[in-house]
Amino acid sequence: MKAKLTLHKEFSIGEVDKRIYGSFIEHLGRAVYNGIYEPKHPQADEQGFRRDVINLVRELNVPIVRYPGGNFVSGYNWEDGVGPAEKRPVRQDLAWMTLEPNKIGTNEFAEWARRAQAEVMYAVNLGTRGADEARNIVEYCNFSRGTYWSDLRRSHGAEQPHNFKLWCLGNEMDGPWQICHRTADEYGRVAAEAAKVMKWTDPSIELVACGSSNARMPSFGSWEATVLDHTYEQVDYLSLHIYFANQENDTLNFLGRSLEMDAFIKTVAGICDYVKAKKQSKKQVYLSFDEWNVWFHSFNQDTKIEKWIEAPPRLEDIYTMEDALVVGCMLITLLKNADRVKVACLAQLVNVIAPIMTEIGGAAWRQTIFYPFMHASAYGRGTVLRCPASSEKYDSKEYTDVPYLETVAVHNEEKKELVIFAVNRNLTESLDLEAGIYGFAQYRLIEHSALYNSDLKAVNSAAGEKVKPVVQAGGKLEGAGENLNLWVRLPPASWNVIRLGVL
Repeated sequence: MKAKLTLHKEFSIGEVDKRIYGSFIEHLGRAVYNGIYEPKHPQADEQGFRRDVINLVRELNVPIVRYPGGNFVSGYNWEDGVGPAEKRPVRQDLAWMTLEPNKIGTNEFAEWARRAQAEVMYAVNLGTRGADEARNIVEYCNFSRGTYWSDLRRSHGAEQPHNFKLWCLGNEMDGPWQICHRTADEYGRVAAEAAKVMKWTDPSIELVACGSSNARMPSFGSWEATVLDHTYEQVDYLSLHIYFANQENDTLNFLGRSLEMDAFIKTVAGICDYVKAKKQSKKQVYLSFDEWNVWFHSFNQDTKIEKWIEAPPRLEDIYTMEDALVVGCMLITLLKNADRVKVACLAQLVNVIAPIMTEIGGAAWRQTIFYPFMHASAYGRGTVLRCPASSEKYDSKEYTDVPYLETVAVHNEEKKELVIFAVNRNLTESLDLEAGIYGFAQYRLIEHSALYNSDLKAVNSAAGEKVKPVVQAGGKLEGAGENLNLWVRLPPASWNVIRLGVL
């Protein structure tokens, strides 16, 4: 099977904001306790953080991490997680029916993020709380000294402000499952007032308003328009969330789901532009895709979890080869929309629907989805190029005209590197890809690596990796001057990274 694409240095979509390679840590399951924090582990540092986990997070090169939730945040009193640890209360977490010991809070997480070389995207509680608590936590975190909340932070051992620059105005407030779920008008008013006082407290921060929890919500579309009608001039981003599943074991349909993600992005961007026009505003609101992933493997086991215990194993999906392909397609979709999507968070980072898994007292290891994310984060920095491509297509149960080739290219001018990311959705045939590349004189083929396994249900574990990248031979780049032709073969059902550069 053959496929073609064309690239030109001057034909771009937009610049990649490094924050699209963000992730998410919620007080949920073993993400925090016995995830990033396990003080009795042999790899624990002096603050109880697992060094092996931090090293894997650094390997992913995650620039920003959303915290502390998620559904958790809508019932969270941030004051419970600061001050002397021995005096912090144990609370019921009504979002996940567990006990929250508050051993880790704002200051500890800020320190963990520094060690992981990431910034913090902080979510405020607009469920049980409101504008006053939101402005207080901004003052606590970001004001230098001389006020009640800033001096309280300093008394807690954090002399310098954390300077968190990106803040979420609540989480999934359209969802009936959310603590203090609100209508679009109710949420829009609360979010607008919280945004106002938060930015008065620190004018340098950026804010994310809650969009729909997913594109299949009954209020989708009208929710975005109403919320933005209240908040357009106060916020900088509107959030999107999506998770994909393959409960029917229909792989071809599963691999087509990224088309739904692309349509979701374009629809929400259109709504933002509608409100911009309606308000005759010159401001552009961008998108924050701050929850996305594959999630379904743990559904049955999660129905058996005992309530009201601390950090039960929950949402611990073990990912397959086909899950890695879907995650790869989703990463390509984010890059294709780099002109509007400026923030994105793979949900989540450790143990909970995560690329990194840990054993209590034991190893930390890379799931199959670790590799597409790592590749995109490492090589997908720079300018996204328009990448018209042609390949055969197929129809599935839910989608029509799904191309066997899913691809995007990113040019890093500083590193003099051009990277093509590509997924071959064909389950049985290789894809011979021919690319016409223009404007890249002196570039050479550096490497073609592929992630694949003939068993699409293959998984990685602490015992070993059945799914990991393999360098491919046989690719060639020919031509003279700025007119080049590339030929590579993409294995069946594979994620591919093709790197070109000036040697």
